[in-house]
Amino acid sequence: MVKHIILWKIKEEYSETEKESIRLGVKQGLEGLKGVVPGLIDIHVQTESLESSTADLMLDSTFENAEALKGYSVHPAHVEVANGKVRPYMASRSCLDYEVSDNQEDWL
Repeated sequence: MVKHIILWKIKEEYSETEKESIRLGVKQGLEGLKGVVPGLIDIHVQTESLESSTADLMLDSTFENAEALKGYSVHPAHVEVANGKVRPYMASRSCLDYEVSDNQEDWL
């Protein structure tokens, strides 16, 4: 399995009310891809964070393998969400992709 983790920082130009709406849109859009994108096992968007955080949102997703992750990146449903609900509002994005070893599967 492959984990795909993203951290985003929302652009500062938005009010707190607008940021809350953006968070909700990202969560609904990306979590709605489960069952739509082949090879996507699980997907969760964390919208609430502690004040000590330096990111506003986190995507935690799990794929069957690296090929499934590649397919996700170009899948039309994902591209639509990314272009409509994510990219226009984000100031920064950090990504970490990694393979889950047999010993780590119990952690999921």
